[in-house]
Amino acid sequence: MSDDTIRLATIGRVIQRRWRLLTVLAVVGALVGFGVSVVFPPRYTTSASVLLSGQWEERELLTQAEIATSSVVIDKVAAKLGDSGLRDRVSAKATEGNIISVSGTADTPQGAQRIADQVAQEYVAFAARLSGDTTDSDVATRPEALKKLVAQTSRRITELAKAADPGKSVESVQGRTELEKLRTALQEAVEKLDEVDPSLNKANMVVMGPATRPAGEAPPSRLQLVVGGALLFLLCAVIGHLAAARMSRRLRGEQEIAAALGARHLGSVDVPGERAARQPRQGGSPRTRIVRFLGLDTRWDTPALQASGGESSRQIRYRRVLARLGDQLPLPRAKLLVIVPNGDDIARRAAERLAAEAGSDPQLRLAEVSAARPLVPDHDTESGALVVLSAGSRTAGELAGLAEACTDAGHEVVGVVVAGTVRARTTGPAGHTPGGPVPAMAGGIDTRGGAA
Repeated sequence: MSDDTIRLATIGRVIQRRWRLLTVLAVVGALVGFGVSVVFPPRYTTSASVLLSGQWEERELLTQAEIATSSVVIDKVAAKLGDSGLRDRVSAKATEGNIISVSGTADTPQGAQRIADQVAQEYVAFAARLSGDTTDSDVATRPEALKKLVAQTSRRITELAKAADPGKSVESVQGRTELEKLRTALQEAVEKLDEVDPSLNKANMVVMGPATRPAGEAPPSRLQLVVGGALLFLLCAVIGHLAAARMSRRLRGEQEIAAALGARHLGSVDVPGERAARQPRQGGSPRTRIVRFLGLDTRWDTPALQASGGESSRQIRYRRVLARLGDQLPLPRAKLLVIVPNGDDIARRAAERLAAEAGSDPQLRLAEVSAARPLVPDHDTESGALVVLSAGSRTAGELAGLAEACTDAGHEVVGVVVAGTVRARTTGPAGHTPGGPVPAMAGGIDTRGGAA
């Protein structure tokens, strides 16, 4: 497992080197979102507002919102509209200003508007019955009759006070005082009745006009599903790349690779990685062409090599590696076995270029060896073995096994060369570099691990 910190530069490298794959996955995610929108048809939602007069506390407004979506109200609306699945498509909430907002959802804008209006009307009618505001004339006229009776009593008290003894005796003064107290008590009782009786100040509920017809779909709309599917697939792809790199045990650092092989790192070289350099490999199965098109044939998590700047600079790098290699050999013009892990195309191309630059000093013989079960040719006249591989292609265990195979065959690993790909502006025909033809390799290529 890699302990490297995931930075924005890492995410940028994923997008840069896997942009074709990410684009394809985003398109697939958009198609999936479109398919979901087809399976689940669009919904439309609208609301109707009911104004409650008087003073209401917050908990009372919440109770009214629950009443608006109660089974008594919803069942009556469902019976009138002929819609049995209405309960899950109706909601109500209390807003500021003593307003209950009743929402309805349907497959069409007209259906949503009809549901919201009908629920608001049934709620108002049911709330009026609960508060006592019914069509019963006897019950409805009781408050007004009580007020008239109090007014008549007040007038009668005034008449009695005037008809009492106009003298200033103690009895007459006490009588008039008692009558005034009685009239004041009656008036205060009526005022308290108006304040306490909810049927007098809370029974008035008004539907604030019909619900507006919705102009757009309720979320998630078809566009939101398409965009959300594309973003979800894109995000999952990026996270998958980061998780795979985090869990990978393949070595990507040059010093880590050299330490696993127990040899000296002689340098890093690069090979052209542009389309022209791949022309000889354009053939193959459809799966191979798809993998190549998506860029899955090259690793994205390897450190970016510093571009050599052109063919002349690239040639200088190879010659510097050969110079360091010559310092490791005991004799000039010595023979050396170049080991390349099987299937590492980048390393194979780098080894071929290295052998071409070396010519006969030293003489390099290429051998492709399986990393899973390494079998290195026995020691003959070689002065050692040179391992060429690309970064991030092998684990520490595979490289240790390759080093053990070299020791068993009698070869000393004299150095390690790490290869990578860079973009180049121009390339020559197949088998040639921009600077001229590639010389033939000394000893040829032994892909079976034996002598050529």
